[in-house]
Amino acid sequence: MRSIEAAVRAGAAVATAVVTALAGAGPATAAPGQPATQPVHDYAEAIRERIWVQTSVDSDADGRPDRVEVRIIRPRDSAKGLKVPVIFQGSPYFGGVRDVLNHDDIDRTGEGDRTGRRGGTRSTRADSVVFSSYLDNYFVPRGYAYVEADSLGSGGSDGCPTSGGRSETLGMKAVVDWLNGRAPAYDRVGAPVYADWSTGRTGMIGVSYNGTLPNAVAATGVRGLETIVPIASISNWYDYYRANGGVVAPGGFLGEDADVLAEFVLTRRSPAACADVLAELGREQDRVTGDYGRFWNERNYLNDADRVRASVFLVHGLHDENVRTLQAGQWWDALTERGVPRKIWWHQGAHSDPFNLRRAEWLDTLHKWFDHWLYRIDNGVMGEPMADVEVAPNTWQTSDTWPVPGAEPTALTLDGPSADGRPGTLQPGPEAAGGRQAFVDDPERSAEELAADELSADPHRLAYLSEPLEQPVRLSGTPRITVRADLDGKSPYLTALLVDYGTAERFTGFQGLPGQDCIGPGTPTDPGCFWRTGYATEETPYEVVTRGWIDVRNRVSPARSVPIEPGRPYSFSWDLQTDDHVFAPGHRIGVVLISTDREHTLRYPAGTEVGVRLGVSKVVLPLVR
Repeated sequence: MRSIEAAVRAGAAVATAVVTALAGAGPATAAPGQPATQPVHDYAEAIRERIWVQTSVDSDADGRPDRVEVRIIRPRDSAKGLKVPVIFQGSPYFGGVRDVLNHDDIDRTGEGDRTGRRGGTRSTRADSVVFSSYLDNYFVPRGYAYVEADSLGSGGSDGCPTSGGRSETLGMKAVVDWLNGRAPAYDRVGAPVYADWSTGRTGMIGVSYNGTLPNAVAATGVRGLETIVPIASISNWYDYYRANGGVVAPGGFLGEDADVLAEFVLTRRSPAACADVLAELGREQDRVTGDYGRFWNERNYLNDADRVRASVFLVHGLHDENVRTLQAGQWWDALTERGVPRKIWWHQGAHSDPFNLRRAEWLDTLHKWFDHWLYRIDNGVMGEPMADVEVAPNTWQTSDTWPVPGAEPTALTLDGPSADGRPGTLQPGPEAAGGRQAFVDDPERSAEELAADELSADPHRLAYLSEPLEQPVRLSGTPRITVRADLDGKSPYLTALLVDYGTAERFTGFQGLPGQDCIGPGTPTDPGCFWRTGYATEETPYEVVTRGWIDVRNRVSPARSVPIEPGRPYSFSWDLQTDDHVFAPGHRIGVVLISTDREHTLRYPAGTEVGVRLGVSKVVLPLVR
């Protein structure tokens, strides 16, 4: 019997990432031939202003174009003829958030009322223009303007939030247009305001929703948006709240959906103006079938990847269960196919800014990235390795491309028990015995609990294990599984878990560390100093590396539900979340099949029986030896 290593092609070796220091002070803003902009502008004397940019949409249907509140900090010399580029962050969160109710249809024996909370607090916005980000402290002294804007329906903007809808995108696009002289803006008393201090070259950046807006605006092809840095961001909203026809929640937010999120960020004055918009979101999102339709197609930025003009520096956490890793993987693949200039960081953290985990290297790299794309400095950043991947906590490797060179689709067949006690096996190639194995769905147990104790015969899951690995095997890319199975019961879900069985020190969260880093000058209200953070780790016997779901009624298309006949076998194929993971020598690769994923999917009554056909069911993993 062939080993898994024999089925994987040898890949190119990757080097350890070079650790660099924080950029130091220098004599002047960079001139041609100098390597970097330098912190020569007085942060305390920077110009701070608040304006309102007029958009091309009327999302609250009040008969007037929506206006977006924008707050600006720029070097004092930009009032004396100096033109500067802009780092722009849009967000629905700057105005705080509301305490809202999630949907209570997680248990599909219930009535589907709105209960359970996603809590929050509204911001008490002062007239002073103060920024909570590190971006202003670091980049304004180096000759950049930093701009924040409230997304439609939030903070000081009017209009209505639409959870990734077209109007939200055009609201943030209007800011880029204003910076390039193509949209009007006004001050508090209604006088026109012009960005005559701006070069027009703009870079968008942000985390989570704030990182999703750059993807959306870049997909419009707007001129003047030179680069984006989307961190933990969404590329397709359907894959945030759905999966292959299934209603699937982001980790930790069961019952949330597009309408809940819109209400959560609805912090504008007179929020009642958006009642009809919220009601429409609730109708159109379709929590009944989970099918992909017009509503979700509007929020799929992959459709317009060919319009992206901006370069992209993509960052995502490999343990992000909120905005899951497929969001980055599919966006990266679309940009790669179209030849977009790009760079990627995969880190071991969860839903986080890399500023919180690799601060010095992040600031150095981000500084070079913005200098290159916004100041047009030839600093060599595009000649550096394209990918930085944290393959274990605090262990980084680089590669010239991603997925890493040598990653090849490797098919492993799901087969029956083995002589060494495995309840099911993963076999390279087609040499499998066939037959049927069954389990019964138990929605009361979590996926992590069902994945534990791999050698036991658990009636509520099926586990397929490799032999212990003789050498490291690296997964790099997006796995895909095909299962031929019959189902009989209430639950329409199939869930696949890819598991690393073997003891290792693994990421479990973040923790505070002693001390602060003062990364730039500040003021008493904005000192430019930030607490240090790091990983919390723990030695664990296994890890669920990645997972994926399908509603079996959508076996033909995410856009169409077709009932199945109980007890009849069908073939189901679906992607797992994108990942980059090293399986160590002595560990086993495992595939665990369950139905309900308690922390992500809806929960139907227990008892669905799933019968898996062996020999024809397989997982295809992008593996490098």
